[in-house]
Amino acid sequence: MVANYTIDDLRYLMARLRNPETGCPWDLKQTYATVAKHTLEEVYEVIDAIERNDLEHLAGELGDLLFQIIFYSQLADEEDRFDFDVVVDGIVSKLVRRHPHVFPEGTLRSVRDSANVADGRLEEAKIHKVWEELKQEERSAKGDGKILDDIPLALPALSRAQKLQKRAASVGFDWQNTADVIAKVKEELLELEVEIHNNNQAAIKDELGDLIFSCVNLARHLQVDAEEATRRANYKFKTRFDAMESLVAKRPKNSLALYTAEQLESLWNEVKRAD
Repeated sequence: MVANYTIDDLRYLMARLRNPETGCPWDLKQTYATVAKHTLEEVYEVIDAIERNDLEHLAGELGDLLFQIIFYSQLADEEDRFDFDVVVDGIVSKLVRRHPHVFPEGTLRSVRDSANVADGRLEEAKIHKVWEELKQEERSAKGDGKILDDIPLALPALSRAQKLQKRAASVGFDWQNTADVIAKVKEELLELEVEIHNNNQAAIKDELGDLIFSCVNLARHLQVDAEEATRRANYKFKTRFDAMESLVAKRPKNSLALYTAEQLESLWNEVKRAD
């Protein structure tokens, strides 16, 4: 039986692809910046496979994502910056440090005496507090001392909004209950309506942004991931719109463009009822 390839084989393959004399011309042209867009695509393909419950193809998508990490590590190795071993050592060290409740002596092989905890919720709250404190220490050590500094600009806007809010909440800057957040959403909606009435396009953009930001805050308070909820809404809308197209394809007027707004609304409701 042929043995499975290993991570060392993947590293060897990457080095071969980047070999200046015998490598692949496309791979040899790549830089950190040119690879980055492919990394983002691979991340979304992993998420897409998970959300569609396509677990049959998840391993392949994870492999594509792993290759991105190997690619960056190879580029850095060629520049004598770091290699894949340094990447692995760094993440293991960081996770051991951030989990003192699992590795009590700060070493990978250390084990706490018992996993039995009287109150799991209190334990979880304590763990989260320590986690955030350790992350803040790491940010300060890197020179990123300000609380919101290291939240990536490249994150999808909804995800970044939620992370900004969560980080601010870690030092107490937060609404105390969901009712207050709902009131804020209503307030932002009223402010948007005023600017729509004034036909002030610049202000409309600002107020709409504030409204969306407040809705993300509401999602966070409801323990809902705003990005995931929006993707679900996108999927639901597409599914229903596709169903409308399928519905009219069997009728004399077989294109949605031939229907009035009222007729389209009726079709939409028909699809919703079937849903």
